[in-house]
Amino acid sequence: MGIRNYLVEGVSCTGKTSVCKELRRRGYHAINGDTELAYQGDPETGRPTDSLAHENHIWQVDKVRALIADQDEAVTFFCGGSRNFSHFIDLFDGVFVLGVDLDTLNQRLDQRPEDEWGSKPVERELVVRLHRTKEDLPKNGILIDATAPLAHVVDEIVRRTEANK
Repeated sequence: MGIRNYLVEGVSCTGKTSVCKELRRRGYHAINGDTELAYQGDPETGRPTDSLAHENHIWQVDKVRALIADQDEAVTFFCGGSRNFSHFIDLFDGVFVLGVDLDTLNQRLDQRPEDEWGSKPVERELVVRLHRTKEDLPKNGILIDATAPLAHVVDEIVRRTEANK
């Protein structure tokens, strides 16, 4: 979708959806991967699965590739978490990883509606572990301090994409 394409990743409650909404509000082309690209599947094969496990939350690789190949926009942001990002991360011009401290993460998890992922105790334990270990995040992403106000977080992302022109 974009001549330049960026991935915005992070553990649950770091602000990926909020960043996506704010980018859209500012007129940028932004895709919410959790609602527009995600499904439950095997992260290696892509085959759909009935498992609702965190590791099965993946994106449609062919769709990601097709969106990146279509260069109708100057820049496109792909926001959300995907456990199969290794299958398409090399297509992005840059990767941003939203990060927060543990206290902020816990405050945000406390505010999660009961029907959203991360609100149940077992899910919360996983989010906290993933925050600590960073085991399912891109390793070479640019860390963005997502404890800052949303406008500042998005300003920083946009500033860094402008520097890559």
